[in-house]
Amino acid sequence: MSDKLRILGIDPGSRLTGFGVLDFEADNPTYVACGTVQSTEGEFPDRLKRIFESVSQIVSEYRPDAVAIESVFVHRNAGSALKLGHARSAALCATFELDVEVFEYAPREIKQAVVGNGSATKDQVQHMVVSLLRLDGAPSADAADALATALCHGHQRRLNARLSGKSTGAGTQ
Repeated sequence: MSDKLRILGIDPGSRLTGFGVLDFEADNPTYVACGTVQSTEGEFPDRLKRIFESVSQIVSEYRPDAVAIESVFVHRNAGSALKLGHARSAALCATFELDVEVFEYAPREIKQAVVGNGSATKDQVQHMVVSLLRLDGAPSADAADALATALCHGHQRRLNARLSGKSTGAGTQ
């Protein structure tokens, strides 16, 4: 069984949804693609449709073996949290056609895995993503967060496999 895994990381947002695609071979991540889905035009249902269609296209193009997504965190107000939850659901539903496993990580867990500090700033996450992936330039903050989510899952699955003594092929956690 191959030890190569393609991970789609998603940083959901009701206006900007970041995505990042990494290939992992053993502990070594390789950058594939990243970007941002802009859903700033129209009514909220139209923005959700844009997220769904765009993530569906990304999934179709890159064919990930696993999806890692940032979990919803508590916002200052319930309305913002609900909108984020809807955007997250639209992105997740777009991945269901491939029937791949989905893994959720809290924002603090992602920052801890990539920066070493669960309270890291967006700039610190962006800097570490550039450094870890040896990128020529810095991706947008939302794309960097999505790449960080994919990095978090890639390293977490290897750690879990080592602790359990299992293989880390595309079909295992």
